[in-house]
Amino acid sequence: MALKLKVTLVRSAISRPEVQRRTVKALGLTKLNKSRVLPDNLAVRGMIRSVSHLVQVEVVE
Repeated sequence: MALKLKVTLVRSAISRPEVQRRTVKALGLTKLNKSRVLPDNLAVRGMIRSVSHLVQVEVVE
């Protein structure tokens, strides 16, 4: 069974660079404390790394 990542937006993307705002939106996070369960792959991990200061990540099995 493939691992999944639960990503939660814990800080606002307001007054952040446009690239970071687009990344947060691409992850499916629109409001504070909203979570998404995403597949654990290199593309998603790269997006999470670029906005790691705005999100919290948990591993879901």
